[in-house]
Amino acid sequence: MSPTLRRDAGGRRDSVMMDVARLAGVSHQTVSRVLNNQANVRPETRERVLEAMRQLDYRRNSAARTLVTRRSRTLGLISFESTLFGPASMVYQVEQAAREAGYFLSIASVRSLDRRAVLDAVDRLREQSVEGIVAIAPMPAAGEALAELPVNLPIVVVGLGAAAAARPGGDGMVPSVATDNHAGAVLATRHLAALGHREIRHLSGPPDWPEARDRVAGWRDVLTDADLPVGPVLAGDWSSRSGYELGRVLARDPDLTAVFCANDQMALGLVRALHEAGRRVPHDVSVVGFDDVPEAEYYLPPLTTVRQDFVGLGRQSLDHLLAQVEARDSGAEPAGARLPTLIAPELVVRASTGALST
Repeated sequence: MSPTLRRDAGGRRDSVMMDVARLAGVSHQTVSRVLNNQANVRPETRERVLEAMRQLDYRRNSAARTLVTRRSRTLGLISFESTLFGPASMVYQVEQAAREAGYFLSIASVRSLDRRAVLDAVDRLREQSVEGIVAIAPMPAAGEALAELPVNLPIVVVGLGAAAAARPGGDGMVPSVATDNHAGAVLATRHLAALGHREIRHLSGPPDWPEARDRVAGWRDVLTDADLPVGPVLAGDWSSRSGYELGRVLARDPDLTAVFCANDQMALGLVRALHEAGRRVPHDVSVVGFDDVPEAEYYLPPLTTVRQDFVGLGRQSLDHLLAQVEARDSGAEPAGARLPTLIAPELVVRASTGALST
């Protein structure tokens, strides 16, 4: 099939694949392999083709390709409007993983993760003929809404973990990829306990977030197993302001020697509140965060924290989604893709934690 010639508004013919092949000195099949990101192209040949495309300002005719192949090579991403480090990082990582897999990514943002907003976002994406959807949806209502969708629409939820909802029709769970938040909280709390701290408090995220609840559970399990006192949980909203305000309350407790914060932003606010109260970190109070934001190593003092593998989350979510897409096209069942995938976090020890002073 010969490539269709396209003309711009001035009547000039757009470059086509054969033009690229002639300029690069290769066959049009090689140009096609480069466009489809296939591995069996030598690096120097790939670079020559890409340079020819840049010189000719070549653009693939996606609409024509979709008509021929019945594949849009486009995936959808549902994200909610947030400045939080975790969700923002996930948008970038999913987009990068999709690009490396040879797919375009269309993003639908929602202001809230309630059922109606999520289903509206799905409708917008399906109008663009997306082949599957990744939803950054760390709220049960979002997972439940996605579970209502037809089972022939590939979906992966990022953030719900084992809390992902069941789909109708006997098709199992909505595939979910998440950090093992319980394990991360265990790492943080055990670290503080190993340093000799007995009064370990917790600043949690909002209680309606499953990841916040999992972090509370991990903290509580360590304290219970070690026969340490389990104090009341102070719930913030993930922001530095809430960490600061709750930190002012904690700073008045003379027995306080250690705090595990559910994210690094709240830890930042806590450290300021402790400083203003004359409580030194880590000499008087040790502090651990969660996420390992890029600024964490530049906090004063540098923050001990639990690092989430956002690259792994992005790649695993795309792997599960593409396994569903390919299985749907072949009529097979994607092995393992129906099970929640939990990715292990890592404790990063810096200067905000120290041994209990006696």
